[in-house]
Amino acid sequence: MTADWHGQALVIVPTYNEKESITRLVGQIRGLAGDIHVLVVDDNSPDGTGGLVDGLAGADTGIHVLHRAGKLGLGTAYKAGFAFGLARPYQFLCTMDADFSHSPESLPALLAKASTGYDLVVGSRYVPGGGVEGWPTSRKILSAGANLLAHLLLGVSIRDCTAGFRCYQRHVLEAIDLDAIFSSGYSFLMEMAFYVQRAGFRCGEVPITFVNRTEGSSKISKTEIYKAFYTLLRLRTRALPWEWAVGKLRRKEAIGE
Repeated sequence: MTADWHGQALVIVPTYNEKESITRLVGQIRGLAGDIHVLVVDDNSPDGTGGLVDGLAGADTGIHVLHRAGKLGLGTAYKAGFAFGLARPYQFLCTMDADFSHSPESLPALLAKASTGYDLVVGSRYVPGGGVEGWPTSRKILSAGANLLAHLLLGVSIRDCTAGFRCYQRHVLEAIDLDAIFSSGYSFLMEMAFYVQRAGFRCGEVPITFVNRTEGSSKISKTEIYKAFYTLLRLRTRALPWEWAVGKLRRKEAIGE
């Protein structure tokens, strides 16, 4: 049976020095059912990742490359990828890492759930069936803590709001003011989850196993971790007036005003 997303899905893959894995990753995505297209957003990788993907794109019209001048941050790479996809008739825009920490084999599950009416679907480590392989205990505690705080401080229902393996329906990205999102690094993921849910979109999760990268080096720094916690506090100050307004409206409805 033909996939509901046939020819309508674009996977955005930000890269910086990912030549060890990018050819295999792109090949596996293109080998999946449904003619899923790939956009590599390369930040002028010194190892030649961008040029390598140029060669792949020359042989396959379902592969695209967006070259940027330098390392400008994960969040801005996603924004550039979204702009590329929205300028074309893609209905499902997905994001994933380039290092196989997200398995291409899980992409059909995200797309299938999105096709049933979910506006945002997250490949989640923290729902039944999900998990992590290869992380030290300190990293697990940090990730779990960030997600717990997002739930407690922001009311985000997504259990894995720091996950970068996602599928957005087109209308979500058209409705969210992406230029207003402040974060540029990994904090961008939490901020997107916050605004998508606050806008009233239907969010869902599918279980995945996140595998710690075995090739290349991690892009997460201590600075990114500090920024993530700053983002939580900043968004909390925005959530408070929203909660106040919603609470006031509900009180009026309760007394029939």
